This record gives sequence, C-alpha cells and structure tokens, in this order.
Amino acid sequence: MDLAAVILAAGKGTRMKSKLPKVLHPVCGSPMLSCVIDAVTGAGVGKTVVVAGCGADLVAREVGGRAEVVLQAEQLGTAHALAQAGPLLRDFTGSLLVLCGDTPLIEAGTLADLIDNHRATGVSATVLTTEMADPAGYGRVVRDGQGRVAKIVEQKDASPAEEQVREVNTGIYCFEVAGLFNALDRITPANAQGEYYLTDIIDIYVRSGQAVGAVILKDPNEVKGINDRVQLAEVEQYMRRRVLGDLMKAGVTVIDPLSTFVDRNARVGCDTVIHPFTIIEGKTVIGEDCVIGPGARLVDSTVGNGVSIQNSVILKSYLGDRCSVGPFAYLRPDTRLGLGVKVGDFVEIKKSVIGDGSKVPHLSYVGDATVGKKVNIGAGTITCNYDGKKKWPTRIGDGAFIGSNTNLVAPVEVGEQAFTGAGSTITKSIPAGALGVERAKQTVVENWSGRKAVKKNTLS
Repeated sequence: MDLAAVILAAGKGTRMKSKLPKVLHPVCGSPMLSCVIDAVTGAGVGKTVVVAGCGADLVAREVGGRAEVVLQAEQLGTAHALAQAGPLLRDFTGSLLVLCGDTPLIEAGTLADLIDNHRATGVSATVLTTEMADPAGYGRVVRDGQGRVAKIVEQKDASPAEEQVREVNTGIYCFEVAGLFNALDRITPANAQGEYYLTDIIDIYVRSGQAVGAVILKDPNEVKGINDRVQLAEVEQYMRRRVLGDLMKAGVTVIDPLSTFVDRNARVGCDTVIHPFTIIEGKTVIGEDCVIGPGARLVDSTVGNGVSIQNSVILKSYLGDRCSVGPFAYLRPDTRLGLGVKVGDFVEIKKSVIGDGSKVPHLSYVGDATVGKKVNIGAGTITCNYDGKKKWPTRIGDGAFIGSNTNLVAPVEVGEQAFTGAGSTITKSIPAGALGVERAKQTVVENWSGRKAVKKNTLS
C-alpha cells in the first residue's frame, strides 16, 4: 500500500447554526463526509484517516470501519489538523492525499488524476487548483516566473495585487509523506487568524528547493465548500442534477428533473419512468420497466421489475415483480409483496407478507399479517393486531376471500379457500374452505320515515 488519505473534518461549522457537526449534514441522502470518503476510496486509496474535532463521537460513528479517526482536540488550523494524523502514518512511506470533509462534490476521477500527475512529475507536493470568476474567500495561488507554484496566500493575508488572482487553492493536495511531518513542525501562526495554515508548507517547500506542482480543475463546482445552509442547498441541487443525469444516460426516463429527487446511493433500472414529484431516498433499488410516480416517495426499499407506484409512500419494504401500488397507499417498514400483488387506494400495510397474486384493493389496514397467494381482501378490512399491550399476528391462507368491512381480531387464522362474510368481526379461526360470518340479526321497522314525520309535527 503506497497511497493514503487524510480527510480534515474537525471544524464545528458555526455558520450552519446546528447541533450536528458540519460534515455530517446530508447531501443527496449521504453525510457530506461519506461522499468524500467514497471519492477517496474510488480513487484507489488504501488507508484513510479522518481528523475529527467537534462532535468527534458522532463522526466516528458515521465513519464506522471505513477509516481511522483521530481527534484534534483544539482547532488550531489545517496544518495542526494534519499533524494529528502523523502517529497513524508513522510507518507509511508513499503518497498522501489531503482534503477537507466539506467538499462532497469532489469526484474519484478528479482525485485519481491529481495522484497520477503528482507521481508522474516526481514533485514533493501537488496542489489541486481551479479558476473562479469571483475568487473571494479562497486562498490565491501565486506562481513564479516559470509558472510553478510559489506560494498560496489566504484571502485575509493577500495584498491588493494578490486579491486579483483568479486561480485559487481548492484545499486538496497530494504530498510525498517523506519529510512532510517534519515540515509541518516548521509552520508558525504568523497570520491574521493566528492559525497554523497548511498552505504555508508550500512556501517552506519552495524555500528549501523542493518542487511544488499544480493541477488545474476545469469544473470549480466540484470543490464547492459548504459553510452555511444556503451553500448546502446549492451543493445538493448540483449533486441531484448529476445523479439524475447519470440515470438518464443509463436509460431511465425522468419526465421532469426539476421536480424529481433521487439520492446518490439509489439505483434505478433501465426503461423505468420516473414521474414528477417523486422522491427516491437512501439505498432504494428499483428494477427495470417500472413506472414510479407521480407523487411517490420510496425510502430504503427494493422494487422489482415492471412495478407501478402512484402517489404512495414506501418505507423499507420489498415489492416483487409486476406489483401495482396506489394511488395513496402506505407501505410501512418490513412489508413484503410477492409477485403481481395489487395494493390499491388508501391501503396501509405494516410488517406483513402478501403472497403472489393477492389483492388488497382499497380502504384497508393490514398489520403483522401473513397473507397467502391469490387472496382477495375486500374494502374496509382491518386486522386488529394490537390489544393495547402487544401486537398479534393474523394468517390468511392461499385463495381465501375476505369480505368487505371484515375485522380480523388477532391472533386469528383464516384457512385456505375460506371466506368471511361482509361486515363480520372474526375472533375465532376459520378452517380451510369454511365460511365465517358474525352479524347481529337485522331488524326492519316498517314506515319509519312516516313515524319520524308525525313525531316532528307533534313537537312543533
């Protein structure tokens, strides 16, 4: 292993005005730090160190086993932050990528190009730069007469002439580790902020005769940092355009990209059509030839091929091939639909398995139930699964027919090919092939409307 990375993620992000560390705010469904880790991993990095500060325990929890986490207890600048990673890189001798955790748009290909250029030129350090029409707030890259990087000047320390420079530092570097941490020890906080700037290492390298290269990034959007929620929304909008663009290039039809929202970790198969006002979140996977929306929301769900979902909410559920859901259905977590299942309007299903070819057409609640194949559940059916203390299961066998407005009081079982009469409250199990009916005797009062009219006239 000769390639490592350090991600600087210790800042609190005071302008976010949040209890959550800045790098954990989500962009397109993933914390921005996770986006950076994914890019680093995609660039071929074998060892990653995250420097955490504010909310370090939360950062470590998000990082999990994808990187090692080291604490910067006191935030004294970027050079000080990088120095905290030194003990974890004591035995490392290769190239080191250094970048910030609040640049979620950076792509693995860009980092790979930076690494390749660094290695090909044999320099001690390579800076990723870009040109901006308005460079305000960014460190300016100052080059010498031969076009090499001479120094990087922070905005607050720049002279009027240096402020006119449009080439800026992106905060992303590739270093040779040999001598790097010794050079960090030579940096002093001689600047307006009183901090140890990592950019000062460029001046140290140049003064000692070590070459510093630069790679110019064509698209400055990739290195947009996030300091407040306005910038967070701007970056999210850019990433969503990128995600939808990739989907459309892969064969997915997006009717209106401006009103469609798909998270970066979602997957959608070719020839699927996504209608407006659809939200696809988390690690949702949608198959081919589906019609999703309008007005659908799917979260961490798996959807087979040829599925139709309209104006419905699907949470952590599985839908087999050729299912039809909605409009206005609600599938709660741990719902599993077999092949060709129909879930109609105003149906709620929770933690239930619905067998192949079964139908729950409308106005029903199915919870904690196991429903067999080719079952028809009539309108207004309710599984009464909660007794005030505990949830109880309902089981319905293959080919059963549940009449409209049936209450199934769990625990209860309806056998294969069994029937329930409309309007029944079923409290006892029904054997296979049997009919369960529970109704009060109907009473008919003749001339009821006439009697009401006489009573009204008498009172008046």
